[in-house]
Amino acid sequence: MASESGKLWGGRFVGAVDPIMEKFNSSIAYDRHLWEVDVQGSKAYSRGLEKAGLLTKAEMDQILHGLDKVAEEWAQGTFKLSPNDEDIHTANERRLKELIGETAGKLHTGRSRNDQVVTDLRLWMRQNCSKLSSLLWELIRTMVDRAEAERDVLFPGYTHLQRAQPIRWSHWILSHAVALTRDSERLLEVQKRVNVLPLGSGAIAGNPLGVDRELLQAELNFGAITLNSMDATSERDFVAEFLFWASLCMTHLSRMAEDLILYGTKEFSFVQLSDAYSTGSSLMPQKKNPDSLELIRSKAGRVFGRCAGLLMTLKGLPSTYNKDLQEDKEAVFEVSDTMSAVLQVATGVISTLQIHRENMARALSPDMLATDLAYYLVRKGMPFRQAHEASGKAVFMAETKGVALNQLSLKELQTISPLFSADVSHVWDYGHSVEQYAALGGTARASVDWQIGQVRALLRAQQA
Repeated sequence: MASESGKLWGGRFVGAVDPIMEKFNSSIAYDRHLWEVDVQGSKAYSRGLEKAGLLTKAEMDQILHGLDKVAEEWAQGTFKLSPNDEDIHTANERRLKELIGETAGKLHTGRSRNDQVVTDLRLWMRQNCSKLSSLLWELIRTMVDRAEAERDVLFPGYTHLQRAQPIRWSHWILSHAVALTRDSERLLEVQKRVNVLPLGSGAIAGNPLGVDRELLQAELNFGAITLNSMDATSERDFVAEFLFWASLCMTHLSRMAEDLILYGTKEFSFVQLSDAYSTGSSLMPQKKNPDSLELIRSKAGRVFGRCAGLLMTLKGLPSTYNKDLQEDKEAVFEVSDTMSAVLQVATGVISTLQIHRENMARALSPDMLATDLAYYLVRKGMPFRQAHEASGKAVFMAETKGVALNQLSLKELQTISPLFSADVSHVWDYGHSVEQYAALGGTARASVDWQIGQVRALLRAQQA
């Protein structure tokens, strides 16, 4: 139990801690987020102590009842912190003693804050991963629903920010949805590795008092038990993986946001954001700024920084627990809050986005069908390299004459290759163009429908 100083470790020390050091060392300002899981872990541990014969049934019941009161105070917002509460563990144990007396001092038997804090963090992250998964699934569903409803809309696809080939608008939406399905799979994998029990590892050497870790595993519903007590208290791979997951997911969301920012400019005018996800200018009344998308793009940098920061903290640590690891929680809490907000805003943006079909159609141009012209010759038996060259000559001829590619006459095309015939006119149909790409994963209607079905199946499987 805590010493007269109120510290769990205070018996070894004489005199007061420097007030600046006191504040520097304290984590209660942010690890109070863990109050609920800290109580949850302590209740499970008290049952483990009772099974090991270290608590009587009456003592365990007293502790459990006291912990319920602690949780009730947190839930109702009436829990009062003490200046000596350096972390959530100290705060909860101090309050438990105030409520039930000296029996509270038995709760920490054989337990260290080293295994307690990492247990709390894993419990909290397990819950939070489930919440983030649900938000990510909702965003993907929203994107797929939109892709299904607007699959007959055509617009230019771009490479190097240059108009490349006609594609379906739905194909663009699905390109980002598919990237997010990988993020969804990764998050479930991270959650599986989060779901490993460290409690019962003590500070470094393990638990010497016969506490049944399998009982603790069952009580807290963990999927596995850590294998080595030294590793258990110090490894934060699961935190690094979570932060990397968030960084990669934010990369995908930032790229989607960048596309939509471009598509929403006057120069493109393909899409228009809802007023609910836009702001205006303090000076220029005509402006409608895509702040929601710009903030999604900027939040990526915040998340990347947290990931890199934690890795830098971890890379030079000696074995087992070091106080440097206190840095993990702020990173996890901040990134979790950021991801929650970003996923919800992105879902709102996609669900309310207005598209301008006529502008998308006007942006299609015959020069984007130059590859189709080469494929036309390939179907006539010409090797692709020769067909590519012939199509390039047609593009050059059209540019030299100052006309669109589809305005070249059949006679002019036949000066490039005698394989051109009257049926070349089919090449200039944009609907015909996209329907060529019927291989799985392409932009043809049947392939887009297949993609939609595949993404929906992935979502169902992940939620099973």
